[in-house]
Amino acid sequence: MGSELAIAPGELLAIDVPAGPAWVPLMHRLWTECIAFMPLDERLPESERGRLLDLARPAAVLGAGGGTTVYAGAEPVDAEVAIAMATSGAGGAPRLVELSRDAVIAAVAGSRAALAATGHEVARSLVSCLTPAHIGGLLVLARSEIDEAPVVVHERFDAARLAREAPPGSSVSLVPAMVARLVRDRADLARLGTLLVGGGPLDPGLRAEAGSLGATIVETYGLTESCGGVVYDGVAFEGTEVRIGEGGRIELRGPTVMQGYRSDAAATGAAFDVHGWLRTSDAGSIDDGGRLRVLGRLDDAIRTGAETVWPVEVERALASNPKVADVAVAGRPHAEWGQQVVAFVVPRSIDDAPSIEELRDHASERIARHKAPREVVLVHELPRTAGGKLRRGELPAG
Repeated sequence: MGSELAIAPGELLAIDVPAGPAWVPLMHRLWTECIAFMPLDERLPESERGRLLDLARPAAVLGAGGGTTVYAGAEPVDAEVAIAMATSGAGGAPRLVELSRDAVIAAVAGSRAALAATGHEVARSLVSCLTPAHIGGLLVLARSEIDEAPVVVHERFDAARLAREAPPGSSVSLVPAMVARLVRDRADLARLGTLLVGGGPLDPGLRAEAGSLGATIVETYGLTESCGGVVYDGVAFEGTEVRIGEGGRIELRGPTVMQGYRSDAAATGAAFDVHGWLRTSDAGSIDDGGRLRVLGRLDDAIRTGAETVWPVEVERALASNPKVADVAVAGRPHAEWGQQVVAFVVPRSIDDAPSIEELRDHASERIARHKAPREVVLVHELPRTAGGKLRRGELPAG
């Protein structure tokens, strides 16, 4: 990113630079010069990248070689905005979340304080193996910049490399699929510092397995709109409020919450109530100790007879079956019950795939039997986003 780059205040710069060490000096310049930017995910097909650029309307695009391309029809950005970050698109078409500089600083400070308050060591070195086009990956770089902590940036996640090369005691942000890879490889996780795991539900059995390998895990909850995880192991950051709204919806309010969706005033208005509470798309409950429990996305709930079944709970129960490599659960129409629970299973071996009876018995040992699947559909793979989130709406019709 050469000195010839001219981005004026109130303009947005799109960053088309792949994940890797080049992001360390790049982030330093973007942050110190207060340049508002939007990372592009190199893993996305050109059509999706084009749609994001059309939505963002940046003044220019910075390429991997350091050159910039002027983008026609640029739209201004609010002076307080530091980052425009695309949502994962797991629940539909991605939106661009505008996050202020103060929100990023609050997210970094909140994480630091939450770890210290619970006795976790706040690591002085960091490892980034999530793309900076994911809020979790970008926050690692932001923390390095704000806290002046050294960071090692990997081009992609490699379980063996992480376990072998990470500086001892380093903090690492991961998604559950990455934890599963580390466990599968029987990595020595004791040499790492705190593993912050977010981006989706972490199976308790997988967490226990990682713990047996020496891992110290903190499960995080948040979303791009909240500047990443703002709830650690069920406890919200100081200054962040969490409540359960109508229909069990999780609602958030605090200093890390987004400014709004770029170029979408209607969606921004719908995302907040009149008191500034952010309406998430997730359902949850708060126990007597004030800890948040996330049940799943509201639109994923399966209504079968008089019962409500949350797919994540069923997926957790089925994932530990030794014949299951990957699994997703969804509701499908049923003439008598309204919906029935269907499991979409990637078997470890197509020649020894689990039967519906095996899966029902396995699930019933862990959850109420009425939540167990009534049908199993074998698939080669599950539809997921580039970041590994399940696209439940793209599962087969069953």
